[in-house]
Amino acid sequence: MSAIFNFQSLLSVLLLLICTCAYLRSFFPSIMDRNKTGLLGTFWKCARIGERKSPYVAVCCILMAFSILFLT
Repeated sequence: MSAIFNFQSLLSVLLLLICTCAYLRSFFPSIMDRNKTGLLGTFWKCARIGERKSPYVAVCCILMAFSILFLT
């Protein structure tokens, strides 16, 4: 089943996107900051969410990992 139609998979993909963008922005900040609008601006926004809400994102990643490993 596609990640679009399965809510748990969609949340996993969004969390991975946020974490990946925040991680890549720490190595390549000029590339992320250059593209703040348009389609590539989505990655910049995900990086900002990952940076500013990092404790909440970390808790969500732990809960999602627990859910995938033990509840499914």
